[in-house]
Amino acid sequence: MKWLSLSMALAVPAQAALRFGCSSLTIQRLDPLVEPGAVPSAHLHQIVGGNAFNASMDPADGDLGDKGTCTTCTFSEDFSNYWTAVMFFKHANGTYKKVPIMQNTALPNGINGGMTVYYTQQDFYSNGNTKITAFKPGFRMTIGTPTSESKFGPGLKFVCLQDKGTRFPELDNFPAQRCPGGIMTVHHFPACWDGKNLDSPDHQSHMYNTVKDAFQNSGPCPASHPVRVPQVAYETLWDTTQFNNMWPTDGSQPFVLSYGDNKGYGTHADYVFGWQGDSLQRAMDSNCMFNACENGNPLKSQGVQQMNACSVEKTVTEDVDSWLPELPGMSGM
Repeated sequence: MKWLSLSMALAVPAQAALRFGCSSLTIQRLDPLVEPGAVPSAHLHQIVGGNAFNASMDPADGDLGDKGTCTTCTFSEDFSNYWTAVMFFKHANGTYKKVPIMQNTALPNGINGGMTVYYTQQDFYSNGNTKITAFKPGFRMTIGTPTSESKFGPGLKFVCLQDKGTRFPELDNFPAQRCPGGIMTVHHFPACWDGKNLDSPDHQSHMYNTVKDAFQNSGPCPASHPVRVPQVAYETLWDTTQFNNMWPTDGSQPFVLSYGDNKGYGTHADYVFGWQGDSLQRAMDSNCMFNACENGNPLKSQGVQQMNACSVEKTVTEDVDSWLPELPGMSGM
């Protein structure tokens, strides 16, 4: 009976979650999933993660986990790439200024921009006693679409920060008022995979979204997409406070995403898997939570200085930091 109890305990899927910071790898007009090979792509993105990132990212070129030599993320075995559109402030005179990125308050000090990345299970703290299967080499997906003019789906949110610890309420579009602590964009990806395709023509159909808003319980995966994978989410904190005294006199919301969206319904994010070997599966099979997963328990980790030192060369040479007469690539908007 003792051994039966032990075997049953070992069969219960482990409850683990990752939360970690990634500093900026590069900010430029590249989009290897939606516009592979285009130099430049249509609009500006912030990219974090491994330095094997490039304009094409052809899965036939090999596993990112084997190709990268450094990563901007806390876990040094994670050479995945994560990217989103960039936020700009639009001045009343028609010029644009890129909004600086802040680190999450839960992360170590000194991280250069970037974002907070999550790999959770059923919800923030539990796997719901379901086996979580790590992504496979070559896997990629997107969430959201820049052409959307209404709410795309759950999990794509904006938060008006009172301070860096604010998490609610979550909004479907840009906050309509000045935010004392900045604005956070949130991107939750689907967590049900068809178990067959590493990608699909729209980069979304091989996944099924049972995600509710915020880190709430995900529903069961359907028969068409039966494999529960980690729930990937990004949080990016934008320091909009330095523009609070420049708001238009009519009170209209002055922030736009880098493809010209001033409502936020087109907010979107991209993901390409690149964890080395079985490292992500080991993490999902463990019972570690957040920073307790670092320092070999079970994942190797690195310090902020190493994260910030990783970068890629600029492929697109253009000014994105000054006050600009138009958004990069968005001539005539």
